[in-house]
This record gives sequence, structure tokens and C-alpha cells, in this order.
Amino acid sequence: MPEYFIHETALIDSDVHIGPGTKIWHFCHVLSRSRIGTSCVLGQNVMAGPDVSIGNGCKIQNNVSLYNGVTLEDDVFCGPSCVFTNVLTPRAFVERKDEFLPTLVRTGASIGANATIICGTTIGRFAMVGAGATVTRNVLDHQLVIGTPARPIGWVSRTGDRLGPDFICPRTGEAYQKTETGLAQLT
Repeated sequence: MPEYFIHETALIDSDVHIGPGTKIWHFCHVLSRSRIGTSCVLGQNVMAGPDVSIGNGCKIQNNVSLYNGVTLEDDVFCGPSCVFTNVLTPRAFVERKDEFLPTLVRTGASIGANATIICGTTIGRFAMVGAGATVTRNVLDHQLVIGTPARPIGWVSRTGDRLGPDFICPRTGEAYQKTETGLAQLT
């Protein structure tokens, strides 16, 4: 009995690592040299790879494609039909595989449904990208961004709750402070 679940309609290339407790659902394709951590969920019609890294505890909803150059750290949420690009100026008739730009989604970040993440960007730890946003530049740790192009409108806690001017989470009471990379939780 395998340590993970793969639906019978999913296609998994032979040189892929899948961690225990992971579930890969209908019509997914995981391409070569991709790595999926423990306790992840890949919803219907997810494509990952080649050479994609997905951390532990990630939830990737239906119809998401993670192309070469995308790295998700632990506990990342990708909403339904969010989009990752890997070339800034694509043309069908010009080969640009040597121009792929990396995209990094840091631990605990959430990306809303139908958001577009332009390659070469980093989404910070516990950041939140609103549904339908287009991320064209880096998002700071705990930053909340919306719109096209995405613009910051505030801050969120580790649990995703909106923070007021006191930077205290209304759910947990955790306090945060501004840093060079966004917000950090006070210890």
C-alpha cells in the first residue's frame, strides 16, 4: 500500500518524488524531476513540472499549472485557476527556455482564485494575494495585495486575519512588527 494517494486518471512521470500523506486527484500530471512534499493536496487538473518543487502541506486547487522555475515552500495555498508564468515575453515561434525566470512562493503564503503570478517574483511568508490579482513585483512577508497590477492594501497575520494599525492578530493575539522584508511576528 503506497504512502500517498494518486487517482487512477493522474499521470506521474517516473522520476518524481511524492511525500507521504499527499493526495493527487483527477487528471493531474506531475512531470519529471518534480518534488512534492508530505501531506499535500493537488486538486483536479493540476500540472506540475518539470523540475518543480512543492513543499510540505501545500494545497493546490483545481486547474493550476506550476511550470519549470516555480518553487512553493511549505503550507502554500494556491486557489482555483491561479496562473504562474515562466517567460516575460513569450512568442509561439521564438524558443525562450533559456529565459525562464524563477518564481518563489514562501512559507504560508496564499494566492487567491484566478490570480496571475508573473515570473521572476517572490511572494513573501504568510502573504496573501487577492483573487484575480496580477502580481508583477515582489510581495512582502504578511502583505495583502489586490488588483491588477497587484498593490498592497494592508497586512495579514500568520492565520490570514487582517491586521489593524496595532499589528495584533484579532484571532490569536499575536503581535507583529515592521521589518525590511515586511512584517515579523514578535516572540
